[in-house]
Amino acid sequence: MKESGIKSGTVGLESLGIKEAKEVLWNLTPAELVEEALKNGEGVLTDTGALMCDTGKFTGRSPKDRFVVKDAKTENTVWWGDINIAFDPEKFDNLYNKMIDFLKDRRLYVRDAYAGAHPDYRLNLRIVNTQAWHNLFCNNMFLRLEKEELQNHNPEFTIICAPEFEADPAVDGTRQPNFAIINFTRSIILIGGTGYAGEMKKGIFGVLNYILPEEKNTLSMHCSANVGQEGDTAIFFGLSGTGKTTLSADPNRGLIGDDEHGWTEDSVFNFEGGCYAKVIDLTREKEPQIWDAIKFGAIVENTRFVEGTRTVDYENKSVTENTRTAYPINHIDNAVEPSRADIPKNIFFLTADAFGVLPPISKLNTSQAMYHFISGYTAKVAGTEVGVTEPQTTFSACFGAAFLPLHPTKYAEMLGQKMNENNVNVWLVNTGWTGGPYGIGSRMKLPYTRAMITAALNGELDNVEYTKHPVFGVEMPNSCPNVPNEVLNPRNTWANKEEYDAKATDLATKFVKNFSKYADFASEDIMAGAPQVEVSID
Repeated sequence: MKESGIKSGTVGLESLGIKEAKEVLWNLTPAELVEEALKNGEGVLTDTGALMCDTGKFTGRSPKDRFVVKDAKTENTVWWGDINIAFDPEKFDNLYNKMIDFLKDRRLYVRDAYAGAHPDYRLNLRIVNTQAWHNLFCNNMFLRLEKEELQNHNPEFTIICAPEFEADPAVDGTRQPNFAIINFTRSIILIGGTGYAGEMKKGIFGVLNYILPEEKNTLSMHCSANVGQEGDTAIFFGLSGTGKTTLSADPNRGLIGDDEHGWTEDSVFNFEGGCYAKVIDLTREKEPQIWDAIKFGAIVENTRFVEGTRTVDYENKSVTENTRTAYPINHIDNAVEPSRADIPKNIFFLTADAFGVLPPISKLNTSQAMYHFISGYTAKVAGTEVGVTEPQTTFSACFGAAFLPLHPTKYAEMLGQKMNENNVNVWLVNTGWTGGPYGIGSRMKLPYTRAMITAALNGELDNVEYTKHPVFGVEMPNSCPNVPNEVLNPRNTWANKEEYDAKATDLATKFVKNFSKYADFASEDIMAGAPQVEVSID
């Protein structure tokens, strides 16, 4: 088996059963991987030097084809259901052997890396790819090892990703030919039949979401995080469209990370070594940091050029709206390296409430924070999807339900404990509508939202008077620097106050009905954070 590059002298591919391959290229540099990708016809260069690649049939994750092996280790710990779909251990072993056999005559790209910027919580990784650009993606997204570390690397978890390999559902136990399967006992993730690189990133996130809370008493979080010049850390949770990327990207604060973090007894740390950002309609004016990060070594996925040029047309949605870029975090000027900082002083739950009910900023007590954390609320507006004619609620537990191997209450209880131990402020920030629902009201002005977040970070909301929301019970500040007072209480912005009251009750009812599926596992402390509304659950 011909091998080249910087190879670990500790553990080779033989430990995986890979004893034959056409060629194995170990830990190539970004420049070498770009050369390989171009030579293989996997992508083309843009005029900024970034590598443009297509992911093929799948332009996003396939949640219904994500499985977790159900065995003695996971049977009584994993939150089984539509998110963590059980997979038979014997079927996994058979599929694994078929994949290993498939790799015999292939050119393989192997990357040794790690996840977790805290030395006490890092997870050593090995990724085996059949495509060079996938290996470059892993170089960008996971934390990079020094040359000396590579030579002594001992992987604790392995990804084998072969988009060209497809399962036989009738034989292999998968739903379709594509699959992503996590085996916690064997410490392996198998990915086949899909070229979407994000499956690798989110696969390791799912692994850490199990290992850290279950085995290391550390809270894992789907959030962005930054830190001020005084060392004050802030965390931002929010689903797509809530402004999480925009609001956490602050030139006056250092970026710890944009997506995945852990919270230990003494710090917050990034899981990743890079950023994986959406680029649809990207402009330098809107997202200057992301724009400037898309240079040599970065990847752009499923994008297209302005005709007759090598300039990316970020408005082009012909392949997918989920166009993305992957780049190392050091492409961001104000990135903090290593990606760690002190425990947070402020946490922001971002929501784009298209019903115009929730306050633009409000303070949550511990019970409310746990309840809203499990709820993970935002709203889709009319016109974003076929058939959506009025705002629709979206709930995603812990602002990342798709990646939670454990029950959401586990993460919420850890959050509540850390809030109480460290006297952390938790704020609910509505970046959505005010003065009425979508179609009647208007979107909250971004300068107002920035001013409210800045005031919270600076402690300027610590000593102002508050008013309790009559339905949700959260505390609304009566004043905030650089924000008109009348904006702060959403009821005051509606022309018809009775309509507001009715809409608030309606939204609270949706919260309670959504939460009913978690209620049996939720403590009294968590349930005390529910909105005050009478609901009969059918």
